[in-house]
Amino acid sequence: MGVRAYNPDCSALSEIFLILIKKCLFQLRPGMMKPCRMLGHVTHIQERSLVHQEGLPKLPVPPLKQTCDNYLAALEPIVSEEELEHTRKLVEEFLKGGVGERLQKGLERRARKTENWLSEWWMQSAYLDCRMPVAVYTSPGVVLPRMHFHDRQGQMRFAAKLIAGVLEFKKMIDSETLPVEYLSKKPLCMDQYYQILSSCRIPGPKRDTVVNYAIGKTPSTHVTVVHNFQFFILDVYNSDGTPLTVDQIYMQLQKIWNTSLQTNKEPVGILTSQHRNTWGKAYNNLIKDKTNKESVRAIQKSIFTVCLDAPMPRVSDELYKSRVAAQMLHGGGTRWNSGNRWFDKTLQFIVGEDGTCGLVYEHAPSEGPPIVFLIDYVVKYMQKTEVVRSPMVPLMMPQKLRFNITPEVKRDIEKAKQNMNIMVHDLDVNVLMFSYFGKNVPKQNNLSPDAFIQMALQLAYFRMYNTCCATYESASLRMFKYGRTDAIRVTTKESLKFVQAMQDPTKQRLALLQKAAQTHKENAIHGQAIDRHLLGLRLQGIEDLTSMPEIFMDTSFAVAHHYNLLTSQVGSKTDCVMCFGPMVPDGYGVCYNPMDEHINIAITAFNSCEETNAAKYAQTVNDALLDMRALLEDTASAKQ
Repeated sequence: MGVRAYNPDCSALSEIFLILIKKCLFQLRPGMMKPCRMLGHVTHIQERSLVHQEGLPKLPVPPLKQTCDNYLAALEPIVSEEELEHTRKLVEEFLKGGVGERLQKGLERRARKTENWLSEWWMQSAYLDCRMPVAVYTSPGVVLPRMHFHDRQGQMRFAAKLIAGVLEFKKMIDSETLPVEYLSKKPLCMDQYYQILSSCRIPGPKRDTVVNYAIGKTPSTHVTVVHNFQFFILDVYNSDGTPLTVDQIYMQLQKIWNTSLQTNKEPVGILTSQHRNTWGKAYNNLIKDKTNKESVRAIQKSIFTVCLDAPMPRVSDELYKSRVAAQMLHGGGTRWNSGNRWFDKTLQFIVGEDGTCGLVYEHAPSEGPPIVFLIDYVVKYMQKTEVVRSPMVPLMMPQKLRFNITPEVKRDIEKAKQNMNIMVHDLDVNVLMFSYFGKNVPKQNNLSPDAFIQMALQLAYFRMYNTCCATYESASLRMFKYGRTDAIRVTTKESLKFVQAMQDPTKQRLALLQKAAQTHKENAIHGQAIDRHLLGLRLQGIEDLTSMPEIFMDTSFAVAHHYNLLTSQVGSKTDCVMCFGPMVPDGYGVCYNPMDEHINIAITAFNSCEETNAAKYAQTVNDALLDMRALLEDTASAKQ
């Protein structure tokens, strides 16, 4: 056994849930579950990281009246007064008619009986029930700084050190000595760290599962390496349990490279990029064959995957980061590296022959911070000089995974190729390397760097569209046991007043910026935000088989959840940037890493939408940041 699977068996409720969501014009998308920011400075303390778990508080159920009041406040800047008035009446009816109180009590009962009232519902509704492809739509990519190698030796050497670094990180996971993270002297839940290695998403015809093979008596001892669309098992431990050295891994990677030179192989991995229902059916076709089933299982059980990519077309230095961000998200299309992936695998490190490197991760088991902590650890490990030289002990040839391609599987692959190329063509990616200043400038002016950047995103959107929109920023709930994320609703009355005032030099613009930034900071109340609470109330209603309350069928509710701006801060010590696709067809995905003296910002949009343009929005964000700094400087000089 030794396998933990998430597969809630409540398909009837799921069907009811989907019908109701369609009725209220809102389809729950897993994009809501994006890499999240940690509010404040996170410290690491060496102690047994699972021992402290028992002492973590449970996720609270916020007061019903508080959530309803905050919901109405969130609607004010984004819906008309007429719509708002209609929603006020529905909220009043929800509170006074007894329905809200009944659902609230049901949630509170659930909170008492479970370790986390939200976690299972969230895993199901945000991920496992969602049928959009994981590539582009839900899996974030991370772009690491460009390496200086341009040949296969450099690529192999870098990949070997990277594998060794992740295995060193794995030691802390296995021995439960991972440093516990603290925020404002409070310990954070470390559970996600234990879900990212040896785990994989497995497709189903209507719902997926996530399986962790690290649990049990025979944990995985191999990684999957894919080159030229061909998959190999690379055993990374000696018979005595010690990990292979960098030199040993390098030699094994050379063998893999030499064995996989021919490129006329079918890119079986492209199947994992499909719509989940389509992939679920193709998966069943694929594993009918015993050889295929064994090969697929070997990939799923591996600790992680390393994708050795072919060089991509050269672009200017200015466009390089944008091109690599797209490569991390989807591989660049079937002509390039999209078939060189297994998108269901939780962790896939990508090392290109041209010096590009980064990763893409399947989002269900983890948020961004654990992934970024792993990256920071591995990058630091790779900077160390290698001291140990391994004796040249002969090692077994890495096993090539075989696939029997039946006409049916071949048809599935061709269909997946077409759909991937459509996705690649549709995704507009622009990475803004904002070099004029970093988080030091807002800090020097007593402003939260996160709030400052968020207000710049608001200002840029307002300047482009002369309106503001529902904006989602992920924030961590890891101060609670098994906590994942909640949403900070960035667009407020105060942010609207600020962006409007920036068009008028006579207004007290700095005071309005300060107030908007302060409101943003206050909105990040741990465990007291509105989105997960509203989701819980709706799902409680479905579980109770009661009729859906009108507030969830309301136009305002659909508008409030149509996030034209899906945003996230993922801070890293490494000079990297994370990226992800937009949540809605006419929206932007924005992820940023504020460094001391510069800010890395990745922006995505869909080319199929005429109204959005990632490069134009990036330029407008650039200008907004500069104008906001000028505002700070002008006010400072006026005081002198």
